[in-house]
Amino acid sequence: KALAVGGISGRFANAVTAVRGKLTLKANAYREQLAAGKGAGLPFTKVVECNIGNPQALGQRPLTFVRQVLSLLDYPPLVDHPDARALFPEDVRQRARELLAGIPGGVGAYSESQGALYVRQACARFIAARDGHAADPADIFLTDGASEAVKMCLQVCLRHAHDAILVPIPQYPLYSGSINLFGGQLCGYFLDEEHGWALTASEVQRALDDARAGGKCVRALVVINPGNPTGNTLALSDQQAIVELCARENIVLLADEVYQQNLYVPDEPWASFKRVACEMGERASELELFSFHSVSKGFLGECGRRAGYVECHNVPAEAKAALYKMIALGLCSNVAGQATIELMLNPPKPGEPSHALYAAERDELLASLHRRSQLFCDAFNEMEGVSCTRAEGALYLFPQIRLPARVLAKAAEAGVAPDAFYAEALLDATGICIVPGSGFKQREGTFHLRFAFLPAEEDIAGVVGLMRDFHKRFMDEHRGVAA
Repeated sequence: KALAVGGISGRFANAVTAVRGKLTLKANAYREQLAAGKGAGLPFTKVVECNIGNPQALGQRPLTFVRQVLSLLDYPPLVDHPDARALFPEDVRQRARELLAGIPGGVGAYSESQGALYVRQACARFIAARDGHAADPADIFLTDGASEAVKMCLQVCLRHAHDAILVPIPQYPLYSGSINLFGGQLCGYFLDEEHGWALTASEVQRALDDARAGGKCVRALVVINPGNPTGNTLALSDQQAIVELCARENIVLLADEVYQQNLYVPDEPWASFKRVACEMGERASELELFSFHSVSKGFLGECGRRAGYVECHNVPAEAKAALYKMIALGLCSNVAGQATIELMLNPPKPGEPSHALYAAERDELLASLHRRSQLFCDAFNEMEGVSCTRAEGALYLFPQIRLPARVLAKAAEAGVAPDAFYAEALLDATGICIVPGSGFKQREGTFHLRFAFLPAEEDIAGVVGLMRDFHKRFMDEHRGVAA
C-alpha cells in the first residue's frame, strides 16, 4: 500500500494532541459500550468529559439571543413571518435582517476569503472599544476556530527545520503538534508554578538564549492569556516586559486570548497584548503581533460552530498575503460561524428587548464557572499528595500530583508517564476522563492533571465523590515511599 507504514510523513507521528488522544478514544469506546446496553460489567454508568473545554457537551445551555438569531439566519423567511413576533423579540429579528443584508447570500453562500467585511468591521469595532486603539478590518482574518488561525500563523513563521517557536510550558498541544507538523522546533519556557504559574521575562530570555546557543533561529513567542492548561492570568508588568523583549529581539508575538471573557478575579483587570503594545509607544513600535479570539470559550461555548479570528498588528503585507492565500485555498471559513462571531462581539445593548435575558444568562454562566472552579480546586487540595492553584481565568485546573514510587515503577513497566497511568486508572474506575499533564509538557520530575471544571453544579458532589474515593483507593493500593 502506498500509504502504509513509511508511506506518509514522519511528522504526523509527533503531531499529537493529548486532549483528543488515547484516553479520549478509550472514553469514546466506553460511551459507545454504554449506549449499546453492554455496560453491565463497567463500574460506572456514564462517561464524564473533563478532558476538554467543550461546555455544551456537559450541559451548558446556549445563549438564547445567539441561537434565536442563528435560527433566523438559517431560515430567513421566518424573519418577517406573521407569527415571528410571538416567537422572537424585535431586536433578534432586526439583528437577523442586518446580518442577512451585511453577508451577501446569507450563511449558505461563500463569503470573501478573508471573511465577510460586515463581520470583520464588527471585530474591529469590538477591538477598538476594548483597547482604546483603532483596529482595521483589513488586518482581521476570520477562520474556522482560533486553532486554524494559530496554525496558519505558525506556518507563516516557520521556514526551515532550524526555525523555532518559544512556547510556555505547560502548553496547549495545538502548538507542539502543529510545530512538529510544519517542520519547526518547539523551545519551551517554564511558567512559575510556585507563584501562580507566572510568566517572567527572565525565564523567556533564558529559553531564547539557550535556543540560539543551540543553533536555532527563534521566530516567534507564544503567550496564552488566560492560561491553558494553567488557568493563570498575566500581570501587566510581565506583559510589558514580554512585549519589550519581542520588539527588541525581533520575535513575532502570538497572543492566544480566547479565554479573555473567562475571568474570575475582578480586581485584577485583564489587558490584551494589542492594548499593552499600543500604550508602550516607541518601545513596542517594531512589535509584530498576532492576536486570537474564538466563539468556543467565554460564556458562549459555541465550540461546534468552529469560528474565530486573528488580528494582525504591525504585520508586514507579505505575511498577510500569505495568510490570505492559505484561507483562499479553502475558499472561506464557515459563514454561520462568522455570524456567531458578530453576535459574540456585539451583544444586545441596555434598553433592547433581549438585553436583560442575555445579561442574566451571561452573568450566571460566568458566576457558575467561578463557583465550579473553586469547588473542584478545594476538592483537589483535600486529596493526599495533590496541590492545586486557583484558576484566575479560562476553564481549567492543573493540579500537581505527587505519586508513590510504586506508581512510577508500574508506569515505567507499562511504558507510560506516571500521570497518564493515574488518569487511565481514574477513567477505568469512574468514567471520568481527564488529561495527564505529560500531554502538555511539564518540568522534569513533576506530574499534573488537566481538569476542565465544566460538569454542571448539580453533578459536582457526585463527580468529587467519585474522584475522592478513587484517589484514596489508588494511593492506599500503591502507597510506599513517596516519589
